[in-house]
Amino acid sequence: MVSPSIASATRPARVTWRSIVRLTAMVLALLFLIVPHLCYRAVGRPSPMVMAFLNAVGWIAGLRVRTTGTRLRRNVLFASNHVSWLDILALGGAARSAFVSKAEVEGVPLVGWLADQNHTIYVQREAKREIHNQANDLRNALARGRPVTLFPEGTTGPGDGLLPFRASLFQAVIPTPPNLQIQPVFMDYGAESNDIAWLDPESGLDNFKRLLARAKPIHLTIHYLDPLPASVTHDRKAISEAARAAIAQEMAETAKPSARAMHRL
Repeated sequence: MVSPSIASATRPARVTWRSIVRLTAMVLALLFLIVPHLCYRAVGRPSPMVMAFLNAVGWIAGLRVRTTGTRLRRNVLFASNHVSWLDILALGGAARSAFVSKAEVEGVPLVGWLADQNHTIYVQREAKREIHNQANDLRNALARGRPVTLFPEGTTGPGDGLLPFRASLFQAVIPTPPNLQIQPVFMDYGAESNDIAWLDPESGLDNFKRLLARAKPIHLTIHYLDPLPASVTHDRKAISEAARAAIAQEMAETAKPSARAMHRL
């Protein structure tokens, strides 16, 4: 069976009145928050407007977030599955997290500027000569104590399964900095996962338009799992395998009630 997101990718997403209203509201939120944000930046203080903007845009897009587990607030690298651009809004808004992103994002008009405001760390995954500098950038960001999120799949996945994790992305935390913990996170869109997911061949713009046109809210549960034990943080492969196993286990556990409900039907 073809997932809704893949099936819809065969035709361009339509612009509807609902998507126009939501996009207009997002622009107004940006205009309302940008002046106080720039004032905070001008005096060298962290801007709470970034979190406010991410939360506002997520709400406008229809995102409704709940959380389970205990979220670490400082000195933490979140290792999360990746389903949608909505993940950025949710984790950035709820956890005040910065992100590790592919370098191409930096060059996208407006999107790159917005990513910069949230102190995004850019990586060129194919540029092996830059690995050392990129690892230093991530270590420096983590040294400031603020949460940083890494998507080890390296791209968006279907939401109801995991792609292979790229162990090389954990090189920056080898050796693990003092006091740093690595916390796996499961982004759970439930039965809507396949429809929310941004998968090839759908373009980012079409996915954006399609989700803004949805009438139903998008329910997301962020599962903050137990931090990885120190015994597995000695090398990047062990970290990658442990983080993936923890998320896969939580994914399987949350799928059981849905499977039982379907069986009763």
